[in-house]
Amino acid sequence: MLLECAGEKHVVLTEQARVPVGRVILELPAGMLDDDAGDFVGTAAREIEEETGIHIKTSDLIDLTALLDKETGQKMFPSPGGSDEEITLLLYRGHINPEALSALQGQEQGLVEHGELIKVHVAPYRKLWRYTADAKALAAIAIYEMATKEGILPELSSL
Repeated sequence: MLLECAGEKHVVLTEQARVPVGRVILELPAGMLDDDAGDFVGTAAREIEEETGIHIKTSDLIDLTALLDKETGQKMFPSPGGSDEEITLLLYRGHINPEALSALQGQEQGLVEHGELIKVHVAPYRKLWRYTADAKALAAIAIYEMATKEGILPELSSL
């Protein structure tokens, strides 16, 4: 999620304890498909709302992985040597006012009944690559930057 405010891009991250790596990680809002329907976009919109409190329309999400060459399968494989996990990377870009942006910082979110204890962070996009060890975020930066360079992304939405 990229939010433009006063001419600067900001990214919305979630902070969660991650048992496999034994520490708290700042990462992109994300989730697993709960059914066999394969509704990546609907799942992403739902997870964004659950993890950040921000409601977005599915029509405002851009599939970044669909910009990859068809021979890649248009999916990202974070660890193809150890897992068959596939990831679809989706982008939301929008405008936000300074008050709303400030209100996001530090919000506590997540589905407590599912054991989710999530804190929302807002960071300058230009520093994202240094703020996170999240492979999803790092891959999204690379695809977003190249797509921007090639001029193939649509205009911004408003929150």
